Amino acid sequence: MRLVTYQLLNTTALRTGIQISRDEVLDIVNEALEIGSSYRVSTMLDIIAGGEVTMNLLREIEAHPKTAPVMLNKALLKAPIPRPTKNIFCVGWNYLDHFNEGGEVAKDNRELPAYPVFFTKAPTAVNGPYDVIPFDENISTQLDWEVELGVIVGEGGKNISEADAMRHVFGYTIINDVTWRDLQRRHGGQWHKGKSLDGTCPMGPCIVTADAIDPTNLDLECRVSGVVKQQSNTKHLYFKIPRLIHDLSEGMTLEAGDIISTGTPEGVGFARKPPEWMQPGDLLETTIEGIGIMRNVIGFY
Repeated sequence: MRLVTYQLLNTTALRTGIQISRDEVLDIVNEALEIGSSYRVSTMLDIIAGGEVTMNLLREIEAHPKTAPVMLNKALLKAPIPRPTKNIFCVGWNYLDHFNEGGEVAKDNRELPAYPVFFTKAPTAVNGPYDVIPFDENISTQLDWEVELGVIVGEGGKNISEADAMRHVFGYTIINDVTWRDLQRRHGGQWHKGKSLDGTCPMGPCIVTADAIDPTNLDLECRVSGVVKQQSNTKHLYFKIPRLIHDLSEGMTLEAGDIISTGTPEGVGFARKPPEWMQPGDLLETTIEGIGIMRNVIGFY
């Protein structure tokens, strides 16, 4: 199942939907009202928190819709979770080739990590799959790209075992961990600030539920103005999804709707010779097999 958050043209309200074709979405709230359901489904976080009971309702809606679908030429797809309840959990150095290209730039003889490297992006960084990414040259001009598979937590938990981890996954989305590289380096070596400016986490265009996709073998690609910059497959993740969930949940409760961005492959701009940065007017295209494509124009602030 493909779940979306969308906005009808010339309106401001966000709505939840089931995407049933490339051009059509079923409005979940309207469908639930027709059925007489009282479950909370007006936001994606409501749906995720509702667990299997809510998913059964969505399966009924998808199988036997009561209302006409919304045409996507009359709506805009937004980030599936427009405002997460907490920071997005990100993973650094999780593809070996990306780890190695970073080491060549840093010349630090780094060793492969024994544990995942976690950092976060602020909730206010979240952006839509087709929205403009702000570019403020007064802050930085070193704007880089990072295609990543996003994992959406369903049932929460603490100290989750690797063997049980996938039971806690609600679904998958696309994330681009857009990064201002000089800001990333400026603040004592921690990455949070350079990865958290407004609009630097495009996400979407949908969430594909965990029962509908195999996350272990998905092609992913990033293009800038038509030029392929990154191309890999999730089978090359160094720390796999169960390990990430296990390590992240040790002593720390994961909750429904939490987002884990699993890391980026080789080909980022800072490691190129010479380094390459996105500029206003560039089109950032981010794709993952089975999920879709995001298209974000780089624009002035």
